[in-house]
Amino acid sequence: MAYSRAIVKRAEARLQNEKEQNERFSRARIAAIYEKEPRLAEIERELRKTAAHVLAVTFRTQGDPVSAMQQLKKENLALQQERDWILQTEGLEPDDLTVQPICPKCGGTGYVGAAMCECLKELCRQEQKKELTNLFGAESFEKFRLDLYSDQYDAKYRSSPRELMRATYRMAQNYAQSFPADGQSLVFSGATGLGKTFLSACVARVVAERGFSVSYAPVGQLFAAFETEKFRPQPDASRTEDVFVCDLLIIDDLGTEMTTQFTVSVLYQLLNTRLMEKKPVILSTNLTPNELATRYSPQIASRILGTYRLCQFCGDDIRFKLHT
Repeated sequence: MAYSRAIVKRAEARLQNEKEQNERFSRARIAAIYEKEPRLAEIERELRKTAAHVLAVTFRTQGDPVSAMQQLKKENLALQQERDWILQTEGLEPDDLTVQPICPKCGGTGYVGAAMCECLKELCRQEQKKELTNLFGAESFEKFRLDLYSDQYDAKYRSSPRELMRATYRMAQNYAQSFPADGQSLVFSGATGLGKTFLSACVARVVAERGFSVSYAPVGQLFAAFETEKFRPQPDASRTEDVFVCDLLIIDDLGTEMTTQFTVSVLYQLLNTRLMEKKPVILSTNLTPNELATRYSPQIASRILGTYRLCQFCGDDIRFKLHT
């Protein structure tokens, strides 16, 4: 799972802060122990002198330090036993006198070799959850209200909007819980105010909580980022990289952008790359399938209509009902 650079940087900063706090706390704890039991500090200092003693003995005995080293070993053993007795008396463990890493696997670096450690992955998950909450608020599947959709039969859909939305809701819920579902992508199609962004947010939240990386991009901001990269290059092009590598990409309001040769090229490159790599996309659009086919090139339309699962949103604008 590939988190954005911004999320990884925030997670790494948190891990470093936790590491420093752990070290300060540990050193304060050790200092308090030594203040209460000064003999422990003396023992630690004597034990650390062992190497210097060995060198000195070697020099004095002209290269035959065996007997002297045996004596030092006995003295060290006696010191260790005394230290252990004091610790046991105080209800302490030997580890209480050392700074323990916040993560035994990576030592607090966040990486085991070149691989990201689970401790850093967890912080990335938390940072992504905060990011999604800032974007969408507290939307969740539990808060999706089917009662806002009419239960009256509509000949256009051969069903009621409520029943159709119930099916869409269940599909989105199952999709989030079974993600990545063999790379299946979705297109949420319907008029404004029918809950497309809301359900997208619900899917994003569940997918992120399951440990996958999610990138949300309103279509206008998406193309603006690519334009900035092309015409005003920045040292950090992480935003445009993120939409290619994230586990789930959500593009909102497709069809509201100004169509140019540049935007068509970017959209094709993005959708085609993610399709080839089996990285799912959720497209949210006010356009119908026929309108998508008319607006976009055959190459783009064929990828959306031929490989994406269509999720129909129908009914009246529910935003007005939410405030009545």
